[in-house]
Amino acid sequence: MMPIERPAVVMRIADLYDRITALLQRYGAPVFDLTVRLWIAGVFFMSGRVKIADWESTIYLFEDEYKVPVLPPELAAYIGASFELTMPVLLAVGFASRLAALPPIGMACVIQFVLGASNPDYDHVEHFYWLFLLAMIVVRGPGVLSVDYFIRQRFSK
Repeated sequence: MMPIERPAVVMRIADLYDRITALLQRYGAPVFDLTVRLWIAGVFFMSGRVKIADWESTIYLFEDEYKVPVLPPELAAYIGASFELTMPVLLAVGFASRLAALPPIGMACVIQFVLGASNPDYDHVEHFYWLFLLAMIVVRGPGVLSVDYFIRQRFSK
């Protein structure tokens, strides 16, 4: 059986498609990765700023409304605020990004599945978006516009 030859127009379209996808991969993917990191970092950082702006209200919320199981309210508030203020900075610059995405994943899970189970006000599809974006960082890494990438390029053999 003889191979079927593709018409020239199909070959040109395939070549154009390959060039466009190569450009998107080279320039679009790094910008997309950075945008995802900055957006999700902003969500958690702003929440941390709100917590430290009125610490007494934060403690009250952890005592009466958030009620995280196992942890005392004060400790949960300190841990939550600490993670919300430090992990976003690491995510934004892309340093230890895979590890830095893990605490926000845990927090989003607690918000959605622990608090959301007992209070419908905390049951939001947005939390799943956070989880998907954070999981993308864990699975794929921060991308080439990151300190992690620079370190890997500088020190890998």
